Amino acid sequence: MLSVVNDNGSTATGSLIDEIVREGARRMLAAALEAEVDQYIAELAAERNERGRRLVVRNGHHRPRTVTTAAGPVEVRAPRVNDRRVDEATGERQRFSSKILPPWCRKSPKISEVLPLLYLHGLSSGDFVPALEQFLGSSAGLSAATVNRLTKQWQDDHAAFQRRDLSESDYVYVWADGLHPKVRLGQAHSCVLVLMGVRADGRKELIALAEGLRESTESWADLLRDCRRRGMRDPELVVGDGAMGLWRALAEVFPQARHQRCWVHKVRNVMNALPKSAQSGAKKALQEIYNAEDRDHAEKAIEAFARTYRAKWPKAVAKITDDAEELLAFYDFPAEHWIHLRTTNPIESTFSTVKLRTKVTRGAGSPAAALAMVFKLVESAQERWRAITGAHLVALVRSGAKFENGVLVERSERIAA
Repeated sequence: MLSVVNDNGSTATGSLIDEIVREGARRMLAAALEAEVDQYIAELAAERNERGRRLVVRNGHHRPRTVTTAAGPVEVRAPRVNDRRVDEATGERQRFSSKILPPWCRKSPKISEVLPLLYLHGLSSGDFVPALEQFLGSSAGLSAATVNRLTKQWQDDHAAFQRRDLSESDYVYVWADGLHPKVRLGQAHSCVLVLMGVRADGRKELIALAEGLRESTESWADLLRDCRRRGMRDPELVVGDGAMGLWRALAEVFPQARHQRCWVHKVRNVMNALPKSAQSGAKKALQEIYNAEDRDHAEKAIEAFARTYRAKWPKAVAKITDDAEELLAFYDFPAEHWIHLRTTNPIESTFSTVKLRTKVTRGAGSPAAALAMVFKLVESAQERWRAITGAHLVALVRSGAKFENGVLVERSERIAA
């Protein structure tokens, strides 16, 4: 069965969002604590002793401690501050105390709420401080200048990612999708174009993330051409939805790549062409196709689907029969990989979290800042991505080995050697 992402962003295991939120919370909490200390030290830079040395300096980090949040435990290492100033009125040493994470804090449901949202609210200095005030009850000592430094770093990270050399990153499989997280992009109909790939060792990796128009051939072609200029070679198979712009661009830029239409998108499209009374039976009939044991049984299941529904709903049937070759391409690859190749779910499941986080915001600053936010969320998620099933077979696919109905029938000369 296909692993489908639910409307609320959950999967069958229900754990993906929590994992990403925890990792996002850890990263953002660490960045916020570092920024808070940097600002504290900068404001007191003029405080010096008789030798001209600063009285307030950094002093490493405290021991790691776990803060319990609504998303689960998050381990943090707060930066340590050495403050040698003395209060003239009381004679007591001054001490730095974090407003974001006080020394006594071990449990805070608010932290799990605010930190993922800092990616969203924090993309413009005008929204960041109100967001902290909303969730933490104060501005937590972060000025607009500090926020601007943080967001500038995220944008720089995204820009560097989009410029990196791809000649050593061989992507055998690629998923492509255009998604619409509720962030402020450059044009009214813009979306986030995403490429995610599988390397020869089976590991999944984000390839590119840029703004564009989902149905536009030129938007996809620009992104693909840029990847090729940076050294990306033709993948063996590209998995995507029915956006014609993607497939036209692929034929131009990566003509050697085969095409696989996403079954989750295709099922949705077929359901939209059927009355509700017919949808339940049609779903089961479509499952008989993409879960068939081999191509022959899948083709027979397509014929059965056509016989049942063509007379009353020819448009729904045409959505399958017209794209049959692209819908069944996965049968020419290892059976262990089929679950990964039938859908764009690796992208959908990752971006369900982005959509969930952006759903509650009013906007996210500039288009560049919005893309930086999305990039940072995906970057956090990527650390928890697992290699695909049958990872050792990916190199065989790249070498030119032939598979029929998921079974290896011919090794390439390079492998045999």
